[in-house]
Amino acid sequence: MDWDAFFKIHNGLPREGPGSPEDVDWVLANTGLSGAISVCDAGCGPGADLETLADRLPEARLLGLEMHDGFVASAQKRCARFGDRVQARLGDMAEPGGPHDLIWCAGALYFLGVTEGLKTWRSALAPSGFVAFSEPVKLRGEMPQAAREFWEEYRGITDMAGIEARVAAAGYALLGTRLIIGQGWESYYAPLRQRIAELRVADPDPAMTEMLDMNAREIALWEAAPEHIAYALMLVRPK
Repeated sequence: MDWDAFFKIHNGLPREGPGSPEDVDWVLANTGLSGAISVCDAGCGPGADLETLADRLPEARLLGLEMHDGFVASAQKRCARFGDRVQARLGDMAEPGGPHDLIWCAGALYFLGVTEGLKTWRSALAPSGFVAFSEPVKLRGEMPQAAREFWEEYRGITDMAGIEARVAAAGYALLGTRLIIGQGWESYYAPLRQRIAELRVADPDPAMTEMLDMNAREIALWEAAPEHIAYALMLVRPK
């Protein structure tokens, strides 16, 4: 993969994966978290969820960790209004520090592996702390060809039972699940469509053209089967 081309496309986009503020609201409603707590957004991207968490938790201290400096800069700019109680910095999501009352991870835990990541994060959680993460999931029923092609590069995708088994193998209890489907994906893809269109007319070189085509194909596959492509948002805590 040409990472320079990838980041030229993706830098400055509001999100780096599907989701919405309602996902954050669901987690907070089901945990009851509030007050002067500590939250880590592991793999925060450009800071969409970090901003929402900071807005919903006005007394909390929040840390966003991200491996790409362009996304860190976007998250810092986005969350500057919250002052020093919200920090975004270059860092490894496998080393989130802590103790945290909540580790939030939107669409990035697969880099570590669900079981492996949850085991690693156990020592970073405060007593009675929570982890909320989203993971690709196969939905029930026949998967259309477009959905099969959409997930062809993610060999580890399972159905919900498979995700639950990985959570249990890490020694965590499952507290709730929420499907991210439909509008949460459109919120990610709408700005990406616009960026692709803008770069198409800028006489892109072959490497950029290949990356634009790859991103456009991903969007087209999702558009062909939007009700069959989903993430599962999982709320868990150590047993």
